[in-house]
Amino acid sequence: MSEYPITSVRGQEMLTYLPPYYETSRIIRAVLQAEGTEFDKLRQALDETLNQFFVCTATWGLDRWEKELGLPVTPDQPEAERRDKIVSRLRGYGTATIAVVKQVAESYDKGAVNVVEDHAAYTITIRFVDTTGVPPNLDDLKTAVRAVVPAHLAIMYEYNFFIWDE
Repeated sequence: MSEYPITSVRGQEMLTYLPPYYETSRIIRAVLQAEGTEFDKLRQALDETLNQFFVCTATWGLDRWEKELGLPVTPDQPEAERRDKIVSRLRGYGTATIAVVKQVAESYDKGAVNVVEDHAAYTITIRFVDTTGVPPNLDDLKTAVRAVVPAHLAIMYEYNFFIWDE
């Protein structure tokens, strides 16, 4: 039995469905090995295709997500930044409330963000709570927030920095 090993996962599974006397047949084992290898490849291709339906696991499907949402297709950008833009666009649909602006900003920053609205001055201030310094991918964050916030409101950004005493 061990002189004709079946190395594929599916081939081993298929062998369990056959009568025991096939375990010693080199022809059956060769057929199961070949079919099992192909089934393993098929399973991997199906899993990879399924991953493209979810933004957090998409790789080669990010182009389709960007096209579907009306974003510029940017294959030269890192995948994490592309995912951030897509998630931000998905979160940004609907009425522009403080909660929506907060969700959009947090999808880029990966940390806590406070959004303060000043009705008298017609401004919205976005404070980065967990991020020290200027957050990465700030230009895309600004674009996404501007797309959500009404045009008559100004947007201000406040950053955290270490001072010499700290």
